[in-house]
Amino acid sequence: MSRPIEDLLRELAPRVLAALTRRYGHFDLAEEAVQEAQLAAANQWPEQGVPDNPPGWLTTVATRRLTDLLRSEQARRRREQQEAFRALPGDLLAPAADEPRPPGDQDDTLLLLFLCCHPALNPPAQVALTLRAVGGLTTAEIARALLLPEATLAQRISRAKKRVLEAGGRFRMPGDDERARRLDVVLHVVYLIFNEGYTATAGESLYRGDLCAEAIRLARMTHRLAPDVPEVSGLLAELLLTDARRAARTGPDGELIPLAEQDRGRWDRAMIDEGIALLTETLPRRRPGPYQLQAAIAAVHAEAARFEDTDWAQIVALYQVLDRLADNPVVTLNRAVAVAMLSGPEAGLAVLETVAADRRMAGHHRVHAVRGHLLERAGERTTAAEEYRTAARLTTSLPERRYLRGRAARLEVADPA
Repeated sequence: MSRPIEDLLRELAPRVLAALTRRYGHFDLAEEAVQEAQLAAANQWPEQGVPDNPPGWLTTVATRRLTDLLRSEQARRRREQQEAFRALPGDLLAPAADEPRPPGDQDDTLLLLFLCCHPALNPPAQVALTLRAVGGLTTAEIARALLLPEATLAQRISRAKKRVLEAGGRFRMPGDDERARRLDVVLHVVYLIFNEGYTATAGESLYRGDLCAEAIRLARMTHRLAPDVPEVSGLLAELLLTDARRAARTGPDGELIPLAEQDRGRWDRAMIDEGIALLTETLPRRRPGPYQLQAAIAAVHAEAARFEDTDWAQIVALYQVLDRLADNPVVTLNRAVAVAMLSGPEAGLAVLETVAADRRMAGHHRVHAVRGHLLERAGERTTAAEEYRTAARLTTSLPERRYLRGRAARLEVADPA
């Protein structure tokens, strides 16, 4: 299947799923029907050509399959569903690709995103279901991205759909209070998807472009539909400003290049400008949240022409505010690095000890990696090398492991006489 067809199917699948779910309910069966319609398109379109109305084609095929599924499960509704297929409502058929979308189409996609982020699900299930239903990724693609067996991932998605239905999930926008709580979950899921893509927790690659691209797409979609919510703008800005460094983060062989050594000429200036513009519009509202603050930190890095020009005092101040807003040891870990850059490694090590004492960070490789970095800056070469090697043993990311072992080996080389 060609890449343009694959991208088109991925774009259209959430719209078709939203349309079928809105019309018929049965989110789990509708999702299965859309997946089979995608498979049929993937087999037919490369040979027969893309139809004039791709959304309508997918909707028709998916509705036929959904009718069959409903018929087998609910025989008493056979006649009703057959009639529904014979007289498919006009509002269900999507417009041709070159025609403007109706306003409700984007709203349906947002409803679908809210449904996948139902609070009855745990974060891993929310991520998997969002990637499948809203992102349009196949089960095999999600399994590869999350480094899970395909059968395991399929079971996770199946259980998630069942759990949503058991919890009373419906294809409609929650009430005001619940919508505000659910929006926080939506943003968190998008953030988790991006983080897994930007720094993969395991495997050969440091970066997974499909996950980062999908997270940014979902963030853009959420921002279009909720542009006045500062944290929505903050998340989109953070993802753009962070992903702008992508090209400079790895070398020719995929090796990790730390921030201090990156060629900033390779950073994506268009993404940086867009992220800073979002922040410039959002921060004056004086409703700072964690995503806005993290975006502001990324902006300070982006505005420094060289690593040596970084305004560490401003970064430390932002981390201090962020640390007060969110009980997150990873934030404190990052603050330790910033404090060390501003006030020296000993000051950073003092902050780091508060993180090391947090049970949530027990066995986390980054605690040892940061300690090794700060000890190296303090001239404690032997101890720093030990910390790097401990971090290398704990991480499941092969690029990170190679980088940490390399740092340790460099420190263990005897000083020249």
